[in-house]
Amino acid sequence: MPTNLHVRNLDDDLVARLNRRAARHGRSAEAEHREILRQALSVEPESSFDELAAQLRKLTAAREHTPAEELLREGRDER
Repeated sequence: MPTNLHVRNLDDDLVARLNRRAARHGRSAEAEHREILRQALSVEPESSFDELAAQLRKLTAAREHTPAEELLREGRDER
């Protein structure tokens, strides 16, 4: 389902540049905005779950971890 995105506090110069670019492409400023976002985000690769998990493991490698079974036991004991 399409949704709306509101961008606030834009510089007047930026808005003018967007309007000029939209006019060059024969689109409304709103359509140009959508196209800019689509293009910018289509080239950004999506990380897979495995890649994200590897990054998290790397970030937390030096930290001490409590085994899940200990946390579960503590939770049961608190009831």
